[in-house]
Amino acid sequence: MDIQVKSGDLLAQPSELAVLGVFEDEPLAEPVASLLEVADFRGRAQQTLLLYPRGALAPRRLLLVGLGKRDTAGAEQIRQAAALAVQQARSLQVAAVTLGVATTMSLAPELTGQAFAEGFELGAYRYWIYRTGLSSEQTFAVERATVYTTGERAQLVQAGVAEGQIIARGVKLARDLVNGPGYAVTPAKLGDEAVALGQRLGLRVTVLDQAQLEEQGFGGILAVGKGSANEPRFIVMEHGESAEGKPTVCLVGKGLTFDSGGLSLKPADAMETMKSDMGGAAAVFGAMQAIAELDLPVHVVGLVSSAENMPSSTAYRPGDIVKTLSGKTIEVLNTDAEGRIILSDALFYAQRYQPAAIVELSTLTGAVIIALGSHATGMMATEQALADRIREAGETSGERVWQLPLWDEYREMVKSEIADLKNLAGRPAGSITAGAFLAAFVGDYPFVHLDIAGTAWADKPAKSYHSHGGTGVGVRLLVEYVKGL
Repeated sequence: MDIQVKSGDLLAQPSELAVLGVFEDEPLAEPVASLLEVADFRGRAQQTLLLYPRGALAPRRLLLVGLGKRDTAGAEQIRQAAALAVQQARSLQVAAVTLGVATTMSLAPELTGQAFAEGFELGAYRYWIYRTGLSSEQTFAVERATVYTTGERAQLVQAGVAEGQIIARGVKLARDLVNGPGYAVTPAKLGDEAVALGQRLGLRVTVLDQAQLEEQGFGGILAVGKGSANEPRFIVMEHGESAEGKPTVCLVGKGLTFDSGGLSLKPADAMETMKSDMGGAAAVFGAMQAIAELDLPVHVVGLVSSAENMPSSTAYRPGDIVKTLSGKTIEVLNTDAEGRIILSDALFYAQRYQPAAIVELSTLTGAVIIALGSHATGMMATEQALADRIREAGETSGERVWQLPLWDEYREMVKSEIADLKNLAGRPAGSITAGAFLAAFVGDYPFVHLDIAGTAWADKPAKSYHSHGGTGVGVRLLVEYVKGL
């Protein structure tokens, strides 16, 4: 979408559809106020009202979008309002919209522009690759948006728009990968996607295939992938260079392109969305694309363990002992607790970069959905300072996290009698014990585990810029965190 920023009065500009962000319970200036015959619009967050000024204003239509209370309105409210605007424009078959806010916000102009762009781009997203027979009305797309602001802010808002569009492209890449069917998005396909990203954006990419994984001892990935005809992959994507005074950050993603549960087979109704079990890997792909396009001056390494967990005569079994890349052994109690097994190799591999931080994302446990629902990502950390930075990035990006403890008592729960660790510690504290298991493979490096099982997929979208399917969660959070470095 072409998004421009101009200085001027939104309501004085001719437009098929003008969108005005309004704060809750604040009076509207004339002539807008006189268009409201009844007090049925208060400006509550995401409340909308479509008006036809009939010559009282330059725009043909005026959409009022609530931003909520002024003291709590920020980037997330702008993001959601912009998504509602583009969806209303598409419904009205309007190709170009104009947009502004009723009064000045305290939000930094760059962040305002970024939020507008993210909302426009993500609100317009649809995954209809496999739909046929669509009408011209269904395929209609909004082509242009113009944001009006005051003169001294316009240039800064435009810079924010450019950044927001880059980040939104990363989110859309993640959504596409999650939404793709399992037969199309295989571990090998993820490897090809990484190579293509490297060629396009200058990332240094390494993809290890089955033979190389065997040669180098990636026992966790190999064990989980044994039951599938689609061979596993380990993917490395590197941006920037390690240098004195420049931190190295490793972003690690779980890439289970389909998870049947293996021999510990999932129930049918729990399996139908398991193409999304690579949501962590998708977030790393999207973030690496955005980080490269923004050319952030940080050394960032994206690591993805990718396999397909299937039941067959060659599949790994409950009771097996897996020797991981680190040399540590895992007693397999349930083959459906496979994500932590493939991540063990990636997390140990990350240590070779001597990183300032390891941030890992995975659709790891159903327990986190019971705890937090779809509104927050579960976070566990070995260093509080890193956890605080991730939490702040989540608040700014709108991808909020909630910290759970990672005490030594939980680490004791994942110890095995016959191996170093067991891949399941029972139902109590299921999300936390999964995080404790992962922490056993990061050494002394600062580590954050983000369980996105509840936030990576939306059957009923909780935010206006989401659609059914993959949300692309994690991309905006990771980029915001890296920007902060």
